[in-house]
Amino acid sequence: MARHKSNAPPKVTRQPRKQQQSSGAERSALYARREAAKVLHTVLRGDAERRAVASIKSLVFSPSVRNKRGTFALVCETLKYLDVIKDVLGIANVLNSKWKRQEPLVYIICYDILFGKETPSIGDAEKFLVRRKDALLSGLATLLVRKRVKSVEELLDHSQLNGHIKQRYVRVNTLKMDVDSAVKELEKLYKVQKDETVPDLLVMPPGSDLHAHPLVMNGRIFLQGKGSSMVAAALQPEAGWEVIDACSAPGNKTVHLASFMKGQGKIIACELNEERVKRLEQTIKLSGATNIEVFHGDFLSLNPEDPSFAKVRAILLDPSCSGSGTITDRLDHLLPSHSADNKNYDSIRLHKLAVFQKKALAHALSFPQVERVVYSTCSIHQIENEDVVSSLLPLASSLGFTLATPFPQWQRRGLPVFAGSEHLLRMDPVEDKEGFFIALFTKTNNLDNPKASELPEGELRGRRKRFYPFLWPKMFFRAWNGRLHGSRR
Repeated sequence: MARHKSNAPPKVTRQPRKQQQSSGAERSALYARREAAKVLHTVLRGDAERRAVASIKSLVFSPSVRNKRGTFALVCETLKYLDVIKDVLGIANVLNSKWKRQEPLVYIICYDILFGKETPSIGDAEKFLVRRKDALLSGLATLLVRKRVKSVEELLDHSQLNGHIKQRYVRVNTLKMDVDSAVKELEKLYKVQKDETVPDLLVMPPGSDLHAHPLVMNGRIFLQGKGSSMVAAALQPEAGWEVIDACSAPGNKTVHLASFMKGQGKIIACELNEERVKRLEQTIKLSGATNIEVFHGDFLSLNPEDPSFAKVRAILLDPSCSGSGTITDRLDHLLPSHSADNKNYDSIRLHKLAVFQKKALAHALSFPQVERVVYSTCSIHQIENEDVVSSLLPLASSLGFTLATPFPQWQRRGLPVFAGSEHLLRMDPVEDKEGFFIALFTKTNNLDNPKASELPEGELRGRRKRFYPFLWPKMFFRAWNGRLHGSRR
């Protein structure tokens, strides 16, 4: 009996649901590697030039990065293994000129191939390196033999990571939300306590992950460390004041000032670096503050005698510093510049930073109507802290300023290297899990500092000599500040 061919359409075999999902996961992983490569490129470039645009965390948790958790983990792990990856690539010698121009992406993919859980399977760069996986693994084996170790772990230095368990601090943006409402909302996920020092600061358990929390995304709360939060609280600007934030970006302290001022008055937020200005503007927009004017320029270029600054009553100066008090928190210990052979360079850099910090503090003190100046750093070094303050005390005194005591209940004060250092505030990297320094200058009585028109001509000339050596040419300071632009919280 003859069989008739069927005219029915051929049966379509659908891919299993699991296979479809894995394809989506691969595309997600591909995108995460590209995001991580962009962050890594910025981090390595800034580290090489000693001009960091922002910390690793700040870059990863910016609005432009979608997969924040995955990108953060990938960047950190790649940096952790970076020296090993570079050595393996050197031994294997598998890169052509095309891929040498895309080194950050190559580093990210090599981490996945050599140390990740899954081998990447899509993407041109991934396919190029996967085809050379055997050569990379052979290079890793050769490296272990050369270093006379048995495992990759022995190549890594974990000393800077041990024992760093830090509580999560959250600052409530009182322009948008009251503290009690924030506590009520956050208690749904974690145990929450009010900080004893800063009124709008909350304390949560270590490891509390709030980066994708709605309150963070809509600017009702900010993930901000205790030391950073104490700075604006030490200045305590009042509603209606005019205030200058001399070195503003990324802007957490700036918008904290706005909260203390209840959104009233005016804050002039100075920032020289164009990329950091963009980040500052994002922070301001997120906070909802409407009393902040961004000045894209150098604080040191502002003329204290300009009538437009005649009503400025307070200045917050948190200048570029070594960041030595927040190295672990910022993850700077993962960067190439933090190797053991950079001690001599660090000494030179500290000296240059201190010179700049002195100029900036002298400039802040020279604004005629200012009555409160906070100088702060996230440094543990005396040269950036007590030495800067001590060198400016004669000038400060001549202008009517004295050192006040921020947070009198705080136990850790300045190093006893000059009379009055007990007024300074220090945070300890071990006891407080971060190093921070705060000095508060207050003008005791404006009547004790007569107007220039009331001074004898001889004394007026003397005071001018004390003022204007700190107002160096604009181009010099722009070059200087650009070169040292780095550690901000």
